[in-house]
Amino acid sequence: MGWSAYTDQPDVLLSGIENSAFVVTAVDGQGRLLGLARAISDDATICYVQDILVRPQDQGRGVGRQLLDEILQRYSHLRQTVLITDDEPKQRAFYQALGFTEGSDVEYGSTRVFVQFR
Repeated sequence: MGWSAYTDQPDVLLSGIENSAFVVTAVDGQGRLLGLARAISDDATICYVQDILVRPQDQGRGVGRQLLDEILQRYSHLRQTVLITDDEPKQRAFYQALGFTEGSDVEYGSTRVFVQFR
């Protein structure tokens, strides 16, 4: 998938998955992993969608939508669901189709998103 921010460190990746508040996977009839999504949350006010990963050959088939729907259902009682993603038109269209609004487009007043990568 070209996703290497921490996949090249399997111990860090495993720790991240194990310490996530919620993890959901999609598998095919043969038990092969099609996708994975995970969330970090305080389960009171906010849910942060950390990853939605779908094998390239399975993208466009609703797998990512199903994974995100599982997270949104699990945390439907929360006020905020937040995610950060790459600046790609396909990703923007995907998240907007699922009801997300880019921070600069929020109608409730000015919203800023800050991030620091190390």
